Amino acid sequence: MDDHVTGGGGHGTSTDDRGTDAPADLPAILLCGGRGTRLGGDAEKPLVTVGGRPMVARVLDALANARVTRAVAVASPHAPETRRALRDELAGEAAVPCTVLDGGGEGYVADLEVGLSAVDGPAITVAADLPLLRGRDVDDAIDAAVSASDGAVRSVTVCVPVAYERDLGASVDASFEHAGAPVEPTGLNVVGDGPDRVVVRERDSLAVNVNRPGDLDLARRLVTP
Repeated sequence: MDDHVTGGGGHGTSTDDRGTDAPADLPAILLCGGRGTRLGGDAEKPLVTVGGRPMVARVLDALANARVTRAVAVASPHAPETRRALRDELAGEAAVPCTVLDGGGEGYVADLEVGLSAVDGPAITVAADLPLLRGRDVDDAIDAAVSASDGAVRSVTVCVPVAYERDLGASVDASFEHAGAPVEPTGLNVVGDGPDRVVVRERDSLAVNVNRPGDLDLARRLVTP
């Protein structure tokens, strides 16, 4: 059965509450697909700027502020400038080691498989269009995935209530019913073992997945340095 955890700021399981054999951190798979055509500009979606920085760079900043050992970025062939930026100037800025792999352009699932093949064991997965993401959001997902009893890492899907997104003014694309209310996946997950656990959070940093011009405007209004 899925778990339902709702909260604005608290972590699911504290570091001290995890089993002594539980991993302190995980690798991350950063998914950088998307042409960004719905945003209406010329820039590839991961390179669209929010707060003066490309969205993908802001996600790398969040990973650097979390318990992440390294990142594997999977870039679509539809985004050649994103691949170049990740391998050149953004690689020099990133505070977390990042390896860039070429995706096949066949969609999210195929790119995820490319990333998973490059890591050993469980991993955080995150989309490049979450520009408000914070390190605490990533650590929270890791804590929710780790079992205190045996140190195993479960799969986790981090979601936001649809009502929260609508109140905020964010778009809603792919919702499902959970614990009696519609929720939407945020693009932040843990791929681990066993049944998937749904974790529900009410946070602006998770609610704004930039898919449309309105989402981009919202992210630019809410972003903090």
